[in-house]
Amino acid sequence: MVTQELLVEIKVMHRQGKSIRQIADELGVSRNTVRKYLREPESYPAYSPRPPKPSVLDPYRSYIEERICAAHPNWIPAVVLFEEIKRRGYLGGSFRFHSSGSSKPSV
Repeated sequence: MVTQELLVEIKVMHRQGKSIRQIADELGVSRNTVRKYLREPESYPAYSPRPPKPSVLDPYRSYIEERICAAHPNWIPAVVLFEEIKRRGYLGGSFRFHSSGSSKPSV
């Protein structure tokens, strides 16, 4: 991925008299990439945001949110919620479940 910083480095190294091959080797990018950004001095790399990937927890999100809201203002330990969704068919591991922050009250 070409960042703004890398783009500036390409231009600086070119002004210092380095060849396209030297710039590409030192920065670890393709010579064609270096050529592209030297030819089009005002072009900046544009990356579109990636669409979110579906999670194995997605089918259980509504259930988890209902349980958390029902327990409000108290909280339900993540271990308890994890066991409940396992009984409902969840096949993922506990790490993914705990790291998603599912047991933190959002209300």
